[in-house]
Amino acid sequence: AFVYISPIGDLGWTWAHNEGRLAIEKAFGSRVETTFIENVPETEEAAVMIRDLAAQNYHLIFTTSFGLMDPTIEVAKEFPNTWFVHISGYKTAPNVSTVFGRMEIPRYLSGIVAGEATKENHLGYVAAFDIPEVVRGINAFTLGVRSVQPEAEVHVLYTYTWFDPAVEEQAAQALLDQGADVLAQHQDSRATSLTARAEGAFSIGYDSDMSRFAGESVLTSPVWNWGAKYVEIVQQVLDNTYQSESYYGSDIVGLAPFSFLVDARTQSLVRKQEAEIRAGKSDIFCGPIRSNTDVLVVEEGKCLTDEELLSMDWYVEGVVADAPAEAKSGRGETSSKVPAWRSGEP
Repeated sequence: AFVYISPIGDLGWTWAHNEGRLAIEKAFGSRVETTFIENVPETEEAAVMIRDLAAQNYHLIFTTSFGLMDPTIEVAKEFPNTWFVHISGYKTAPNVSTVFGRMEIPRYLSGIVAGEATKENHLGYVAAFDIPEVVRGINAFTLGVRSVQPEAEVHVLYTYTWFDPAVEEQAAQALLDQGADVLAQHQDSRATSLTARAEGAFSIGYDSDMSRFAGESVLTSPVWNWGAKYVEIVQQVLDNTYQSESYYGSDIVGLAPFSFLVDARTQSLVRKQEAEIRAGKSDIFCGPIRSNTDVLVVEEGKCLTDEELLSMDWYVEGVVADAPAEAKSGRGETSSKVPAWRSGEP
């Protein structure tokens, strides 16, 4: 059973998870039965809805938003023989796993595309909530932008929504009115991309290929492929071999096809850097990295750990916004990897 925070018709985050559900049905046919509930609020009411699914004897329940973490843990204690997989959180239990993807990789790569497209060195980011997942995405995008446009700034506006097209449109318009000529987003709707197109600006989509709705002004989109991991989990549950895990991998994330407006040189640069990141030769969050308050957070020769990535609450240089917390020096551990932007040097 799947618990969604927005409608499948968002054509973004929930749509992508539902594609994963359909992949399960295709892979296992009559061996499985799936169901879903949409528009589940990130409140205590969620626990009631998750509990109802568990009481219906579903063997595996996917809860697909950060704010469903505590309700998932609460219900899992009551149903020790049911598996729960929570998306994007950090709390586990004997019958609870967490799953998320290294979305910072396509975020960074899309930042390169955006950086090559901007003429004003003024970009906008319509952000959802100031949680580590979103902060990490903003930082990765900004590092990508500034790898090709070192003086560029990424201006951030938070909507405190996952799916509210009207609010997201207002935020996008405000960023454009302030001078942004490329927009990125961390919400589930197409509102940001459509607003950018209407104003003659470029955009970077999210979750699914937003060019389907806003055309070639969408230069590319960081996208999810949940099906690969979901099918793996279901197979292991059927085989009675599944164990609680904290999965944080790169095989469920990628980039949508480039717009024809992205030139061949930029496409080649992106592909080269992606190959070296995925091969483990380079990393996005390797030093030197300074914060937007001029603190040297990561020194040369060090890279952030997964734990530091998953708790990120500070902004890199170039982000125009107040961070949730104060940046501190001395982050990262010694690594032989090089900063991703250096992997693109001739």
